[in-house]
Amino acid sequence: MQSNPSRYALIVKVNPALEALLAARLHDPFSYLGAHMEQDYILIRVFYPHAMNVWISIAGNFELMARVHPCGVFEWRGPISPVMPYLLRVENDSNTPEAHIYETYDAYAFLPRVSHYDLYLFNEGRLWQAYRTLGSHAREIDGIAGVLFAVWAPNAERVSVVGDFNRWDGRIHPMTVHGFSGVWELFIPGLPPGSLYKYEILNRSSGELLLKTDPYAGYYELRPNTAACTPAASQPGWHDAGWMANRAISDWLHAPLNIYEVHAGSWKRNPDGSFLSYRELAGHLIPYVREMGYTHIELLPVSEHPLDESWGYQTTGYFAPTSRFGSPDDLKFFVNACHRAGLGVILDWVPAHFPTDAFALTRFDGTALYEHEDPRMGFHQDWGTHIFNFGRNEVKSFLLSSAHYWLSEFHIDGLRVDAVASMLYLDYSRKPGEWIPNRFGGRENLEAMDFLRELNIMVHQEFPGALTLAEESTAWPAVSRPAYVGGLGFSMKWNMGWMNDTLSYMRNDPVHRRFHHEQLTFGQLYAYSENFVLPFSHDEVVHGKGSLLGKMPGDAWQRFANLRLLFSYQMTYPGKKLNFMGNESAQQQEWNSGGELDWEQFKSPQHLGVKRLSRDLNHLYSSIPALHQLDFLPEGFTWIDCHDADNSVISYLRHACNGSFVLVILNFTPVPRREYRIGVPAGGTYHEIFNSDSSYYGGSNLGNMGRIDATSEPWMGWPHSIVITLPPLTGIILSLESSRGVVVLTDEV
Repeated sequence: MQSNPSRYALIVKVNPALEALLAARLHDPFSYLGAHMEQDYILIRVFYPHAMNVWISIAGNFELMARVHPCGVFEWRGPISPVMPYLLRVENDSNTPEAHIYETYDAYAFLPRVSHYDLYLFNEGRLWQAYRTLGSHAREIDGIAGVLFAVWAPNAERVSVVGDFNRWDGRIHPMTVHGFSGVWELFIPGLPPGSLYKYEILNRSSGELLLKTDPYAGYYELRPNTAACTPAASQPGWHDAGWMANRAISDWLHAPLNIYEVHAGSWKRNPDGSFLSYRELAGHLIPYVREMGYTHIELLPVSEHPLDESWGYQTTGYFAPTSRFGSPDDLKFFVNACHRAGLGVILDWVPAHFPTDAFALTRFDGTALYEHEDPRMGFHQDWGTHIFNFGRNEVKSFLLSSAHYWLSEFHIDGLRVDAVASMLYLDYSRKPGEWIPNRFGGRENLEAMDFLRELNIMVHQEFPGALTLAEESTAWPAVSRPAYVGGLGFSMKWNMGWMNDTLSYMRNDPVHRRFHHEQLTFGQLYAYSENFVLPFSHDEVVHGKGSLLGKMPGDAWQRFANLRLLFSYQMTYPGKKLNFMGNESAQQQEWNSGGELDWEQFKSPQHLGVKRLSRDLNHLYSSIPALHQLDFLPEGFTWIDCHDADNSVISYLRHACNGSFVLVILNFTPVPRREYRIGVPAGGTYHEIFNSDSSYYGGSNLGNMGRIDATSEPWMGWPHSIVITLPPLTGIILSLESSRGVVVLTDEV
């Protein structure tokens, strides 16, 4: 329901405060309502426009209050103040839907509770836990249970809490404002959990009346409805203390990180097509991810959002899990179950922009509050969304506390920050004249830079072991370098250059790949300039781009072989790993967020083979230190041969911290290479521990009978060499046998 401004029209002239109350323009409700000293007596004044009679409890007895205005203003006067807070008995008109007679405490018998220190930090942009101050919170004040509301609306003349409990009537619960802070608050006693509410805001200058949902709410009603819900007592039942303690001391730089990116609404659905709940998702998704060998689940945004088709990237509830899949406690159950199963949880988080929906953040108090007034600064032309004003302190408090909230309240292990490039560049996707330079005349968004640094400092300071991952698609320097050395401070950055080069190369018919060999080798020139993640994400399988399998050239056999080769390359190349759901089973069609993955494909031997390959590669990546320990250092990688463009073959070593290594050889043509000689750093027997052409994976089963003996014949500058059979469109991994199980290279080798 929405308020009707016409019902606030004043018919008779009264004193100014009463006139403002009845017209829903009362800026300071405590100046008129509640308890007041008048000469030698106490005055209690209340406003119940739907009541016939109101009584007040005085010394254990209820005394009738005098109706002093027909619109529902009641007063009591006495020489002694009633016990604070005072209890009222209200008799409603018999035609009202509420209880005919009920008892309640007066909201204006409770003094404001928000501390001046919190307000100071909020206005300074440093209130990292603003979600504990603003929003709605179940509280017990003076022994009385209720809900404390607080909202930031500095350009409002009046702000009211409205909901079913007061017929969405903005006159009944006007809030009090804390001076120049712009923060309004009100405690409403007796309000039960799950009560629907919004804020009715009257702009000071224009008189515009707005109905807004709570930006800090922890839960909202199911879309398409948009009201916030008063909180219930949380009972998450955390049992992940061991996980959290280990995370705090983990060496994530040298640990495996293999992310399974999931859209919760379309991974799998119930037989009737409805969404799995967070709890149901835990029961199905977690065993699957564990069996497949991933280390982390990354959820596309599960913050509340109005439009399913946005996949969560047009967020309206920055502190609320979407009610599509259940309650906040249900999401906590999911995270807790992941941790108990040894899986981390990364949340896709969207501080770059927000949607223009009138019920949410846009022009929240009738002015550009969270966004910029000038569309050259405040509007994303590509996405039709607003850009946050990162230079405004209260907006920084809002966003920083949102990040803090997910990491603190939900034990999230990392934030993947969406669209970082759009935050960093003032001219992002804009033509000349459509953007405003910074104070130095450049195109860098200095305020966004400062915000991102503050974000990463806060996360790493407050949540040891938690990760921040930037989706940043340009060559902006030092994205994943600490802020104290001038970087942005992210833990890692998506390697979009590697992804684009690799997929561009793989699209070529193998006969032409020899002319694009540099797309395989160029990445080593910058591979260690950042802490990179190698992503094959949801963005690569939507909007007409087709699935990964659909990008592969050739006949059906070659397409599957190419895909197996692609994953072999990704999982052995330096960098942490990310794959979107469905990649692991070679989904035929591009992702459809309105359905679920094609689980019937697992009945096909070719699709089952790709799934088996993905599983085995995942487990190899995690279990072999050489494949993950030195992902971010040049010491972890050595070319064997990067020059064989004619055969479209590359080979390289991956090293562990202790000097052990594995040898990777990749053949990007459908031509078997028999008696192919390559140099190796040490003599001995090399075991073929992985071959993507295995019939177990759907291949032709060409290989090397499991082992190859090195000879002392030098080759390619290496002291030894091996002669191998390279199957078509295949990646193989070789491990050198030794008496101790590990071969360590010395400086003499």
